[in-house]
Amino acid sequence: MLEAGYAGFTIDAVAERAGTSRSVLYRRWENRNALVAGALGRGLRQTRAQTPDTGSLREDVLELLRRFSASRGQLIPLMSVLMGAYFAETGSSIQDLRREMLGTLTRSAVDDILDRAIARGEADPARLTPRVRTVAVDLLRHDLLVTFRPVPENDLVAIVDEVFLPLVTPHRG
Repeated sequence: MLEAGYAGFTIDAVAERAGTSRSVLYRRWENRNALVAGALGRGLRQTRAQTPDTGSLREDVLELLRRFSASRGQLIPLMSVLMGAYFAETGSSIQDLRREMLGTLTRSAVDDILDRAIARGEADPARLTPRVRTVAVDLLRHDLLVTFRPVPENDLVAIVDEVFLPLVTPHRG
């Protein structure tokens, strides 16, 4: 899809590249849009980074954001541009596509990091609403989509130190 864009991502082109027939593809995916979601989901699952475990909530989240920015920093903006026609044709959003691609994946690397941080006393489980749990990655994803480039280290540090940690750490007092 990166070579020819969404318009060039046809069942015929995929069948030819895979050395198979259209009917084989249609047995698994009902249409081109389902095939797009399947291909993107497979790519995202294959490039999913190992969850860092440095022994520190701050360092784990920073390392996760570094890896995400490095691995997806070029891909996310490119895909959002290439996928404009997909979203127009299907009436869906990036969130809808993400949900379809990731399927039943219910745990994220952030969940694993936060579970360890709770056990170490670095995170307050009462403060970990669904929005708070994802805010660091959400801000990173936003920066990637706005700037179309990997997020600089100082911005990653700001996301963690100025936004994420104050929201998740237990109040001392």
